[in-house]
Order: sequence, then C-alpha cells, then structure tokens
Amino acid sequence: MFSWSSRHGRRRAEFAALLLGALTVFGFAPFYWFPLPIITLALLLRLWRAADTAPRAAWLGWLWGLGLFLGGVSWVYVSMHDVGGMPALLAGLATLLFCSALALYPALAGWLFGRLRSVSVSVNGASWRDAWLTAAVWMLSEWLRGWLFTGFPWLALGYSQSPPSPLAGYAAEIGVYGVSFIVAALAALLAFSWRRPASWLIVLGVFAGGHLLQRMDWTQPNGSPLTVSLAQGNISQDTKWDAERLPHSLDIYARLVRKHPAQLAVLPETALPMFLDDVPEEYLRALTANGPVLFGVAVNVDAGAAGRAGAYANAAVALTKDGKRQAYAKSHLVPFGEYVPAGFAWFLDWMHMPMSDFTAGPPRQPPLQIAGQKIAPNICYEDLFGEEIIGALPQATLLVNLSNTAWFGDSLMQPQHLQVSQLRALETGRSMLRATNTGMTAVVRPDGKVLAVLPAFTEDALTVEVQGYTGMTPYARWGNALALLLALGALLPALLNWRRKRRAQRESRET
Repeated sequence: MFSWSSRHGRRRAEFAALLLGALTVFGFAPFYWFPLPIITLALLLRLWRAADTAPRAAWLGWLWGLGLFLGGVSWVYVSMHDVGGMPALLAGLATLLFCSALALYPALAGWLFGRLRSVSVSVNGASWRDAWLTAAVWMLSEWLRGWLFTGFPWLALGYSQSPPSPLAGYAAEIGVYGVSFIVAALAALLAFSWRRPASWLIVLGVFAGGHLLQRMDWTQPNGSPLTVSLAQGNISQDTKWDAERLPHSLDIYARLVRKHPAQLAVLPETALPMFLDDVPEEYLRALTANGPVLFGVAVNVDAGAAGRAGAYANAAVALTKDGKRQAYAKSHLVPFGEYVPAGFAWFLDWMHMPMSDFTAGPPRQPPLQIAGQKIAPNICYEDLFGEEIIGALPQATLLVNLSNTAWFGDSLMQPQHLQVSQLRALETGRSMLRATNTGMTAVVRPDGKVLAVLPAFTEDALTVEVQGYTGMTPYARWGNALALLLALGALLPALLNWRRKRRAQRESRET
C-alpha cells in the first residue's frame, strides 16, 4: 500500500492514518454512516500489514486514534474553554493531551497486531488468523479503555452500529464491545482477504444474521403503557448556578410540568440547582400537582456514611403527590467534573465549576417504584457503562437517563450521547427515557430506535406513551463476559502461532 523504504512513503502512511481516524467520526451520530468505520479501519489494517515493525504499527494506530478523538471528542475543549472559562491555550493543550492519551489504546492494538501477526500473507490461513487477531486485540483495547482509570468508552466502534445498521442486532447478545469485535473482524476480512469470494459471503452473512437477530424479542411488555413528560429547560450553564437566576430556573420547570401533564414527569440532572433540603415545600407540592416527578438535585449525605462532613451526592429524586420520596445517588462520578483526583486540585482554579466534589452512591441501588413501574435512573455519562446499567435488572422495567449537557455547548456530544442510549436500550431490551437540560431529550425503544426527540436548545417537554418491559437479554445475564470469551478465543490461534514462531527461531539459533 505504501513503501516503507522511503521517508516519503512513511509520511504518506502517517498522514493517511490520521485522516482515516478523523473520517471515522462520520460513522457515528449525527451522521450515522455506519459502513464508514469498517472501511476506515480496513484501510488502517492495510497500513498495519505494510508496517515493518510492531512499534511502527503502534505509531499508525496512535495517529488513527488521535484523528478519531480530536474530531469526535472536540467538545472537551468546549466544556473547558467556552463554558468553563479556561484560557484557550491551556484548554487546547488539555484537549490534545486527553485525546493523545485515548489514542494509546488503538496504538496498543497496533503493537499487539505487529507482534502476533502471521509471518507472511502467503502462509496458508494467515489472512484468517490475522482477521481473528485484529478483532480480538481491537475489542480488548476498547474494553480496556472503558475500564482503566474509571473508564472512557466514548466512540467505541460498536456505537457506530446503532440502528439503522443491521449489526445492531448483535447488541442484545454480546453488547457494544461484541459489536466492536464484529466491526473489526469484518474490516480485517476486507483488508486481508478482499479478493476471496468467501470473505464477501461472510460479510454478507454477518449483516444478514444481525438483521434476523433484530426480530428476536428477549423481553416482554410489563403492565400498562405509561404517559411520560420529559422536560428540557434549556438553561445555559453560565446562569444555571446564579443565585439571582434561581427563581427563573425553578419557574421554567414548574411551568413545563404544569403545561405537559403526564403520569410521570422527568426533569434533567440538577434541574433544581440547589440542595434538596433547601427547596421550598410549596414548590415541591406544586411540582407534583399532576402526579409523580423524577428530578435531578443535589442531596446532603450523612457524614457517617460518607466519611466526611458536608458531603453531598448527585441524585435523582422521585417525589409523589403525598410526599413520598425515593432517591438514586450517582455512583460512577466524572473525574475532574464531579470529583478531583488526588493531586489535581489546581485544575479547579482554572474552571468555574460549582458542585465539583460529589460523593459517589453505592454501586447497586434498587429501582425506584413509580407509577406502576420499576425505574432504574442513571445520571449523565453513567449510561456509557453497560455492565453497570444491567445491575438494576431484571427488576427494572424502564431506564431513565438524566443529563445536563449544557457543559458541552452546541457540539457532537449531544447526538453521540443519544446514540449511547440506543445501545443501552438494545443491550437491556428496555426503553431508555432521556431528560436533558439542552438536548437531546428523547425516548429510545427497546429495539434501539429513537421513538421521539426534542430539538436541542429549545425550552419544551416531550410527552410520549412508553411501555415497561421485563425479561433478560443474553447481555443482561452475562454482561461483557460473552464478548471477552469471544475475543480470547479469537486471540488463541495467533498466540499459538506466535509461540511456534518463537520456538522455531530459538531452535534455529541453537543450531
């Protein structure tokens, strides 16, 4: 593909890797060009095949990842500079360092491929082994990114295969990482064996299998349909915590709830920008006049339970007309956003970030019983962690995400986050309701399709009828274990081949 014998050829390959990573962003929401990540990854794999060393393959993987994350996670700069007030130079540098760190994971996949790949494309079965190897190391690198240092699984390739992609049919069985495995395997087949008719038959068969699996009903309706009103206040972040603007914020949500009556009203994360104990009782009575309300608010935490005085949690509180309260406390906090890792207190000096020292709630909390359904709330980017979401199953019949995406302005973050919810709905076989401050407020059906969505940056409420579901998908039962077993099984032939090569090399040196 490129000649590695010249500096010019190497530079062309490096530029191609960077560009291919950036183009991959168009495979995700809001563009949904789902075949594109398969193509761009296949072209990266051709570069890996042409690389003469494992470090060179790792370097190309890093450049591909840098292009992907700089293009797809550019909203990190928006949150730090445009909204947080960090100086532009420092925000740009922090964004570059963050994306550079994320790019280490595709670099790791490239290095492993370079170390474990077959000796020659002419070896019988080498292309097939390398295809399995690629799928395994790619998926394992993404899974590692979603776990290490509290995890950041954003833009895992499996997310690009939300509906309308037929590959979405595999999510209920093997989850988003399993879908990433399939994407990488298909890309590898096209990269290494595109001349073989069998490869194209496999690709078509995998897509057809995904289409058929989309017809599987792993879960069943539970109870009567429920009318839900999802409020979107569209309150800018720079005024949200302004004490003088507090009455205005409270009035917006009271008005939306009153104007859009439903069996359940849902307000976004920290919709009430104050502590729950400080919210006037008369306001709460007015808020629940039409029925139960689920809203985001900060709650004080018992000093004994939290281990420190003055602790507070980011919570979703369910309140009924008779004053009964239930609460969910966010358990997976955002580093630098909701808590500051040790040694980074200086970071807050550059950011205007109120309420940035939350206490995490327990990892497994019972669903909230509201309006005849058992609702499992999750707050902000908690819905990126599928194995944590399924912790509320099989009891939960509905999933609800409360988010405040005003931190990220008018960026790719909003549609990308909605796409994440599409995969969580597929994995669990349950509807996902999203109430956000600025967008995208939406309802996702159990098949991963968006039933309805409000335009971003509008003050409105989305009133829809939703159905609760019961039952368990294979992913809900086994989590990421099935995808990990698949990856480890695919890695085994490459490891055995690598071991045989090492033994042969050792024997050759001894003779």
